[in-house]
Amino acid sequence: MFSAVLPDRLPWYIAGPALGLLVVGFFLFTNQPLGATGAYVETAKTLRRDPSAVTWRALYFVGIALGGLAAVLLKEEGFVSRRGYDVLLDPNDMNLSLPVASIVIFIGAVVMGYGARMAGGCTSGHGICGTAQRSPASWAAMISFMSTAVVATFVINQI
Repeated sequence: MFSAVLPDRLPWYIAGPALGLLVVGFFLFTNQPLGATGAYVETAKTLRRDPSAVTWRALYFVGIALGGLAAVLLKEEGFVSRRGYDVLLDPNDMNLSLPVASIVIFIGAVVMGYGARMAGGCTSGHGICGTAQRSPASWAAMISFMSTAVVATFVINQI
């Protein structure tokens, strides 16, 4: 029913400019970056009832989850559970048990969260919002992320 309205993926030529306009528009009207890491931090502050919490960011964080849920539920096939980490459990790949894979994923998430906090934002935050602000640190971070991704892709494809 909603397949034509909600495709699996938006084409890059629609999603990219729309995201760019959203980020620039957000800066224009609020003079603040629109980032997921910042929203997560502000959600934690809101839950702790920290008076310095910016509650609209907590609503943005909740909206990310609700928007994803709405998109999944509006698809014809309905909700389909996907773990996204099946390669860790596949006997032809990593072949880890579910408890070990869960620990690996948890440790990876902690390292990524720590890195995002220490770097002042996540990869997409630096790449989209930071570069839009012409932040030298974000440009350096984005070049570092992308260079590492290219090298890692070549290494993985050689294995």
